[in-house]
Amino acid sequence: MITKTQFKSNDYKNGLYLVATPIGNLKDISFRSLEVLKKSDYILCEDTRVSKNLLNKYEIKSKLISNHKFNEKKNTLTIIEYLKSGKIISLISDAGTPSISDPGLVLVKECIKNNFNIFSIPGPSAVTTAVAASGFSDKFFFYGFLPEKKKQIENELKKLSNFNHSLVFFSSSKKINKIIPGFKKYFAGRKVVFCREISKLYEEYIRNNIDELQLFDNELKGELTIVISEKKEEIASQKISESDINLIKKMINKLSIREITDLITRNRNISKKVIYNFCLKLKNEN
Repeated sequence: MITKTQFKSNDYKNGLYLVATPIGNLKDISFRSLEVLKKSDYILCEDTRVSKNLLNKYEIKSKLISNHKFNEKKNTLTIIEYLKSGKIISLISDAGTPSISDPGLVLVKECIKNNFNIFSIPGPSAVTTAVAASGFSDKFFFYGFLPEKKKQIENELKKLSNFNHSLVFFSSSKKINKIIPGFKKYFAGRKVVFCREISKLYEEYIRNNIDELQLFDNELKGELTIVISEKKEEIASQKISESDINLIKKMINKLSIREITDLITRNRNISKKVIYNFCLKLKNEN
């Protein structure tokens, strides 16, 4: 017989709690997340003004500490001291899971170094929400925000174009037109979906073929989650060209079938099996 363990609210241990918060709709938060936030001595917020919308809605009175990319290193020493004294600290971002393309990684690493408890409270994620709605392969590579400079963007997209799986990016609406030319250059033949305002009133999924992409005329609002489809595998040709047939005939008595097959298919999109069988047939005829 399997019995379920009752999780009690007073069982929370001292440590750092990474709490995922809604990416739009404030109802998308778990009971456990709310409980942890209420039990916290301090809540680290990316922007206290944004976080207060959520915290006020659920009457959470824990003390807030502003924690963003410009001050997170400075904050770390203070937070470590709080943890040493037995406090419960929660870390939240403006939306989604903290430390994923958001502040938090610096503190997490420091907590690991000091052997403090770290608890990740699962919840909303723009990444998995977008992939689920994309219709593309569920095997994906998450990149996050691309660099600022055009040359750096191109370098990154060129490297990523070798991945066969779906790709996920974050982008501000102001930057998207800077990225689109790189998408067209390195991801030709694929599909793309721009996910905007996920879970909010004006939620929108803009789907297109990358080859047909145009720059956006009007500036979109908010941040975008972009999913590019998996790389389509080219179907190898089942037909041997006349020039390859003549070349094989010249080599058939000089090289092994394996060597001929490797040479012919090295820079051609043709089935190795077709070449091998053709060579075998020639050998038998001879």
